[in-house]
Amino acid sequence: MSNTTQALSRIEAILDDSSFVEIGARVTARATDFNMQEKKAPSDGVITGYGVVNGNLVYVYSQDASVLGGTIGEMHAKKIASLYEKAMKMGAPVVGLIDCAGLRLQEATDALNGFGEIYKNMSLASGIIPQITAVYGECGGGLAVLAELSDFVFVEEKKAKLFVNSPNALDGNYESKLDTSSAKFMAEAGVVDFVGDEETIANGVRQLVSMLPSNNAEGTVCTDNQDDLNRVCQDMEAEIADPALALSDDGVFVEAKAEYAKEMVTGFILVDGVTVGAVANRTALYDENGEKAEEFAPVLTTAGAYKAAEFVTFCNAFEIPVLTLTNVKGFEATVKSERTIAKAAAKLVYAFSNADVPKVNIITGEAYGSAYVAMNSKSIGADMVYAWPQASIGMMDASLAAKIMYADDIAASKDVTSTINEKAAEYAALQSSVDQAAARGYVDTIINPEDTRKYVVAAFEMLFDKREVRADKKHGTV
Repeated sequence: MSNTTQALSRIEAILDDSSFVEIGARVTARATDFNMQEKKAPSDGVITGYGVVNGNLVYVYSQDASVLGGTIGEMHAKKIASLYEKAMKMGAPVVGLIDCAGLRLQEATDALNGFGEIYKNMSLASGIIPQITAVYGECGGGLAVLAELSDFVFVEEKKAKLFVNSPNALDGNYESKLDTSSAKFMAEAGVVDFVGDEETIANGVRQLVSMLPSNNAEGTVCTDNQDDLNRVCQDMEAEIADPALALSDDGVFVEAKAEYAKEMVTGFILVDGVTVGAVANRTALYDENGEKAEEFAPVLTTAGAYKAAEFVTFCNAFEIPVLTLTNVKGFEATVKSERTIAKAAAKLVYAFSNADVPKVNIITGEAYGSAYVAMNSKSIGADMVYAWPQASIGMMDASLAAKIMYADDIAASKDVTSTINEKAAEYAALQSSVDQAAARGYVDTIINPEDTRKYVVAAFEMLFDKREVRADKKHGTV
């Protein structure tokens, strides 16, 4: 298969059959320096056009590595920038398929200016239309920035390379030592959302486009639902590692950044046919045999906070409701995290507080201190908060609180352990029990775990037409 055919086949794998219409097929480079006029550049190395995914309009471009290495020249860039202008006018997503050797050196400032125009249009489109980038080959230097300007990034698992500086250009490193451009490295760094082969990428892009609204004005995406709205989740407590699977219609769950900050889960589920953004604290990860593969402390980490904040911000921009499942006892306490956790937690608090979409919180376990407040608590704007009976909500773990509050009694005690347990029980009954939180209105309803789905369905149905009036401002600064 030629590269040109490959560039087109990647488009056709994503779009509905026979729906692609090419734009600018006869555009070619106009540069003459370095005898460029003698080099053929059909379509200037990028195929651009539009089609549909499950009947929804989508604009798409695919770089052609057979034409000057797929490098970005002046006209190449103008084609992509122009595609964005059309997409914003029509309110339709843009899918970019990257396979490029970088900027075309022979066109220098013309290419650089065109690249800047792509940056500008992607920035202007942010929050107006969904932007998805799939990397199949080289995506280096400024192209890596382009990828990160989009909302979601797919990377081919074996051949793709995503980097700002190549592995060999990093001090003390070389590719065989650590391939910092690999899909695996970038997924673990949180740069990449999804990794897979070309077929997996095509199917993933189609599913994501189908679940997301076409633009920020379209409103909630609704599809037919055959799953029982009152379905009992018998194993809900056992499913707490990935609770979104149990709650979603027919177990549909599109997890974003699965390899990054695994203690925080972000992804899309379906609730009565409506796309909902799910954010959950995770304490364990299981393999395909049901064996515990990884275990995580129930704490808010810097990476987890940034991951969740970015996801909530996207959901709010596109009117996607947000569900949180909270189980967090505090902030990660290490010297390394202390450098960054305050800023990261502030980003998360701002993201939830700023979001005016329907927000529902389920407290499944521990919910202590400011880390709990940051996880979509009632105090920062959750519309409905439910809690399981065994949940505990308060300032801190009861034993720790008892050691602080009753330090003198404990020091004078002949049986320290018994005294701590006694005082901790008293504190828990008065300050940390889910009943006390409900009595103060911080929890709306205490629910059994197996009934979680029907409460979530009912809550989002009630909140479907939610509207909030906020103070007028250009934008926040957090």
